[in-house]
Amino acid sequence: MASRYDHPGEQAAQDPIRLLAIRETPLSLDEVFAAVGDDAAGGTALFVGTVRNHDGGADVDTLGYSCHPTAEAEMRRIAEKIAADFPVRAMAAVHRVGDLAVGDLAVVVAVSCPHRGEAFEACRKLIDDLKHEVPIWKHQRFSDGAEEWVGAC
Repeated sequence: MASRYDHPGEQAAQDPIRLLAIRETPLSLDEVFAAVGDDAAGGTALFVGTVRNHDGGADVDTLGYSCHPTAEAEMRRIAEKIAADFPVRAMAAVHRVGDLAVGDLAVVVAVSCPHRGEAFEACRKLIDDLKHEVPIWKHQRFSDGAEEWVGAC
């Protein structure tokens, strides 16, 4: 008798990376969620990073993101590693660059897997690795006139 894990839907998709981008335009939750739709996925995890109004005890007015020309290639390298480590059916990640206001979407990532636990784990690994390894820098401007650069890697 075959195990339920023998079903092709329990395995990673052949090419699960559906959307990777760095954009100067506003990000869309609907676009990212639609990109990871898969009939074999029983769980989809989505993470949304937004610009908050404070950091380190200071009020943030605005911030800007900039990136190195290799940033998208680094995103792909990370996505490929996660796809190799988890049974990913579909994955998407988009990051914003340029000037953003408080409340704007800065990053949206999503992963669908056969089961919810795998989806949560893979999504968390995806956002954590993107944040730590992709050459994207944040320039924060505070209400008191101070500024700060924060490097992602």
